[in-house]
Amino acid sequence: MTQEHQRFVLHEHFASHHHFDFRLERDGVLKSWAVPKGLTEKSGERRLAIAVEDHPIDYIGFQGTIPEGQYGAGEVTIKDTGTYDLLIWSNERIEVLLHGQVFSGKYVLIRFKKAGGKEWLVLRAKE
Repeated sequence: MTQEHQRFVLHEHFASHHHFDFRLERDGVLKSWAVPKGLTEKSGERRLAIAVEDHPIDYIGFQGTIPEGQYGAGEVTIKDTGTYDLLIWSNERIEVLLHGQVFSGKYVLIRFKKAGGKEWLVLRAKE
């Protein structure tokens, strides 16, 4: 079953380690990955993506400061937002077609089995 035109957001997170949070709306939550180097627009270039806990849907528009002492303390800005078409969602592979202001096109998340349970690779696929 495909859910078309779900929302996505790419947060830039200035926490203890600068990184990006890639979030896909699915099943009433934001499925989330920390992507240290962010998404790439270059086809075929792989980036590490670490699965993190799901976030509430209302977090999709969050920008601001997470106070010191709280999990993820630091500045959060929206790098990109838009919708996506779901192409494949399995335990090993997720394929989406992003329709963002910065990032558009087919992106693939592939579980990085050799690294452990939470590590994925994310790449921009050739169209």
